[in-house]
Amino acid sequence: MRLTVVGCAGSFPGPESPASCYLLEADGFRLVIDLGNGALGALQRYAGLFDVDAICLSHLHTDHCVDLYSYRVAREIAQGGPLPPIPVFGPAGTAERIALVHGPGGDDGLAKRFTFSTLAPGTFEAGPFRITADHVNHPVETFGFRVDHGGRRLAYSADTGKCDALTRLAAGADLLLCEASFLEGPGLPGDVHLTGRQAGEHAARAGAGELVLTHLVVWNDPAASLAEAAGAFGGTVSLAAAGRVIDLV
Repeated sequence: MRLTVVGCAGSFPGPESPASCYLLEADGFRLVIDLGNGALGALQRYAGLFDVDAICLSHLHTDHCVDLYSYRVAREIAQGGPLPPIPVFGPAGTAERIALVHGPGGDDGLAKRFTFSTLAPGTFEAGPFRITADHVNHPVETFGFRVDHGGRRLAYSADTGKCDALTRLAAGADLLLCEASFLEGPGLPGDVHLTGRQAGEHAARAGAGELVLTHLVVWNDPAASLAEAAGAFGGTVSLAAAGRVIDLV
């Protein structure tokens, strides 16, 4: 199972990275998890534009989903003619939310390019991947994921504050890809995002093998996030970066 970080900037694209987007590959199947602002362009560095087999959206904030509309346009006007639909797994209302990017009247063409499945807590299959979804702690309906393939396990926090669901999803994971949007300090809002320390605490409780911090906002010092996480987690801790490739073997 190969993970490529397409984008890891939090809340909006930064100068070095698009917003959230991750490419998972195994057995020739390509699964994209989240498709935030700027991600579709960068994705083409790592996969052919039309070589994506399925898409999974954690939630409907624009920095995780808005480039799905751009991908709909690309699949509609492809040189060889419109392309058949591929699966999109997302929270309730995904199609309606993305359609509004087109305009107030929506976009009937989405259903011709994608087949939408509504996420719920539980397990489903996407190609060779076995995916477990659960609600995490964010102001809109948001799902974290555990992805199993070939005896390896990846967990992804999506956007979340502290929650037991993330610990469950990450239990025994070889790698936890976890958001660390905040730095420790007074007055942080609850139930929105994690600090580096909190990400490390979740990884430690879950017994994860490795922690990779992501959803890094441009005004925070990533070295400070890394230090916070390392103080709470005894395993390997590192930072996500656009273009980073991790093979889970």
